[in-house]
Amino acid sequence: MQHDVVIVGGAFAGLAAATYLGRARRDVVVIDAGQPRNRFASASHGFLGFDGSAPRDILATARGQLVAYPTVRMIEDEATSASIEEGGFSFTLASGETISSRLAILAFGLSDRLDPVPGLWERWGKTVLHCPYCHGFEFAGQKLGVLYRRPASVHQALLIAEWGPTTLYLNGATLDAADAATLRKRGIAIEPAPLQSVIGDGPQLTAAVLEDGRESPLDALYVAPYSSLASPIAAELGAAIEEAPLGEIVITDAERKTTVPGLYAAGDIAHAPHSVSLAVADGATAALSVHRALVFG
Repeated sequence: MQHDVVIVGGAFAGLAAATYLGRARRDVVVIDAGQPRNRFASASHGFLGFDGSAPRDILATARGQLVAYPTVRMIEDEATSASIEEGGFSFTLASGETISSRLAILAFGLSDRLDPVPGLWERWGKTVLHCPYCHGFEFAGQKLGVLYRRPASVHQALLIAEWGPTTLYLNGATLDAADAATLRKRGIAIEPAPLQSVIGDGPQLTAAVLEDGRESPLDALYVAPYSSLASPIAAELGAAIEEAPLGEIVITDAERKTTVPGLYAAGDIAHAPHSVSLAVADGATAALSVHRALVFG
């Protein structure tokens, strides 16, 4: 049986796309491995009507609402491979099942990689953060830090300073004189020493331990992680992928069409910056584009 649309990824972008297509009474299958990117965060902020809600609770509510649409099927499984076949696409699941569709939306999200500094990963999404709009308000006025990873980290530090006193941890890197002067003018401290670790009680953060043994007081550390596509399926299907400043991204146009006819991408894999609100909007955009393609061919 060939479905109208397969959506790979059942988090914010994927569920938004499925909802729109379900309301259009289209035959949709959502394949979801249950690993949303923001699963490490206890709360999601800035999403209209759900500010401060747990990400998994928002997704559970969306899935509960999605069952009202009889043409939408949710499969809890992982799409392990994909291929282009006559008239559409074929997806093979970890369970061995094969699902075929005329069109497809990739919304499987990204996988984040952090610098190998002890203490970062276990606090990821709690006190080691990437987005001040998602998590900055809760740390306003406290001791904030930015971990230098690339020249754009200077811009990040200038932005983070909106929320409180900020230190840029160079972690052994060097700054040019102009950048250093700009940071100091903004009141941002510059710490050149490499980081040995970050410490605190449980998920809390109290200090950055520097290589020379000093401890720099810290309540939240902002990091721009390197992000890679969470699935190889886009590459298997031949979609063009580029290296953006923060990692890999599937190239799409304004309608979220990839370079492969009939294949769309939405959410964090299709653009930056990243947030729940933007992912939901992206999923809706992809769904509208897919529906037009189904109708007008």
